[in-house]
This record gives sequence, structure tokens and C-alpha cells, in this order.
Amino acid sequence: MASVVLFHHIQGLTPGVLELADRLRAGGHEVHTPDLFDGELPASIEEGAALTGRIGAAELDARADAAATAGSVFAGISYGVKAAQRLAQTHPGARGALLYEACFPITGEWAFGPWPTGVAVQVHGMEQDPFFGLEGDLEAAQELASTVPGASLFVYPGDRHLFTDSSLPSYDAPSADLVVQRSLAFLDRLN
Repeated sequence: MASVVLFHHIQGLTPGVLELADRLRAGGHEVHTPDLFDGELPASIEEGAALTGRIGAAELDARADAAATAGSVFAGISYGVKAAQRLAQTHPGARGALLYEACFPITGEWAFGPWPTGVAVQVHGMEQDPFFGLEGDLEAAQELASTVPGASLFVYPGDRHLFTDSSLPSYDAPSADLVVQRSLAFLDRLN
């Protein structure tokens, strides 16, 4: 059984994020879902961005750090990838990362540093997603997949952002099912 810390996207800890966590739990894994927004559920990406501005980056990082445990797989959806990838790359004992719908570069200005040896990683996103496919995240994911041994990148057809959240209109069930299937296979390998 893998221990997973799943960080929510910019619209908060929605029922769809909780459902994704439940699907990973059904595969036999322990999944924690910290609420970085203290129960607030912004109605849009723009409202979520405004909320993160009010809370502040330092406070949000501190909340994410408080949820981190040694030996965890850090997972994140879109905005939550910032915490998941940072912790996967810097937290002692991190075992892996599941990066959904976002990816930071491993070199250059926005990087958290090089990818650590022995930390497994999977990245999932839609090819025409305006945030993932068209704003540089796909290129960052391609760099990661081509330079980190064993890294996997899965690109899905479509242009939806937050397609893994069943409680939002952007949900894409067939693609989300593949994300879950591939994530469970990844977690099973870490056992």
C-alpha cells in the first residue's frame, strides 16, 4: 500500500477531488486530502486565483508542508501540482509524484531543482488544455519524461482543464478513468 498526499486544484477540495481520492483508496492505497483553502470552494479558476492571492504563497506552502509525511507519494491536480512537485523534489523520503494537469520545469527559473534520484513520477494532461498543453507545462513534462529514468508522460486528446474532477463541467470520464488506471498501476509498483 502506498501513502499518497493529494493536493487539490484552485477551486478547492471539491467533491470531484474527494472522489478521485476515493478511487485511489479503492485500489488499496492510503490517500490524504489536505484542504489548503480551509473549506472555501471558489466557483471559478479566477476566484481561486484571487483566494490564493489573499491567503498568500508563504502560508499556502506552510499548509502543504504541514501535510507532508516521509515515504509519501505526492499528488496534485493543476494548482496542487506546485505543492506536490515541490515536495516530491525536496521532501526527505519522498517516494513519487503524480502530477495531474500541470508540470513545472526541472531546469530554469521556475524549477524546484533537479529531479531526485529514485523518486518515481507520472504526468497526465490534455494536449490542448489552455493551461497544460498551451502554456508550457507540456514542454516541462516532456523534458521531465525524457531526462528522468522511468518517468512517464500521458497526454490525452482534448482541450479541457480540470478534466479529472467529476464535480466540474470540464470532467472527461473516459480520460479520467485512464488517469486512475495508470495511477493505480504506478502506485502498485511502488509497493
